[in-house]
Amino acid sequence: MAQKRMVLLGAPGVGKGTQAKKLQEVFNLAHISTGDMLRDAVRQGTDSGIKAKEYMEKGELVPDDLIIDLVDERLGKDDCQEGFILDGFPRTVIQAEKLDMLLRKRGIGLDDVVTIDVPNEAIILRLSKRRVCDTCGYVLESDEANPGDPCPKCGEGTVIRRKDDGPESVRRRLEVYDEKTRSLIQYYDGRRLLKTVDGTGSPATIFDRLVGTLGLA
Repeated sequence: MAQKRMVLLGAPGVGKGTQAKKLQEVFNLAHISTGDMLRDAVRQGTDSGIKAKEYMEKGELVPDDLIIDLVDERLGKDDCQEGFILDGFPRTVIQAEKLDMLLRKRGIGLDDVVTIDVPNEAIILRLSKRRVCDTCGYVLESDEANPGDPCPKCGEGTVIRRKDDGPESVRRRLEVYDEKTRSLIQYYDGRRLLKTVDGTGSPATIFDRLVGTLGLA
């Protein structure tokens, strides 16, 4: 299969992480999640992780330049040479422009930017049923376990419903997402990189649409 370098966009709850992991498994593409990278860098005590931890412990956003440094480090890993999926990054036009500079420095560019589109009310319903592990962050299917149960993945954490998955919190998160990413979507659309995939239906159905849209079939 030809190399694919892509960005996966979508509001909270559309299933970006689930689809990115499936693409990783099936097509051997590196899954690059900035959230995972931050946690790993902090756990490993790297220079970037130590700096990021200072902001995270204060509840502040990690600066763009530090995120870019982490992405740059990650893109240098061997598993990225056959292609990658950026999940959750970039989130702003400024980040997108810095990513472009970083990729040009490496002599590569993006092939596709895909946004997974799901109606807001469907996202609210989906997130209201979501359960996560308070230790490893594993996202459970609705029938895997109930709040208070031990995590079926790590066995150490407890299954919880996040406070920000309540309907009003989700509505506000969707408003913020729209405000922040509207110009980003226009940016990639103007560069003729943007593709939209219907994110309603089962994960398997959505995956099939993604594969077709990306020309990976």
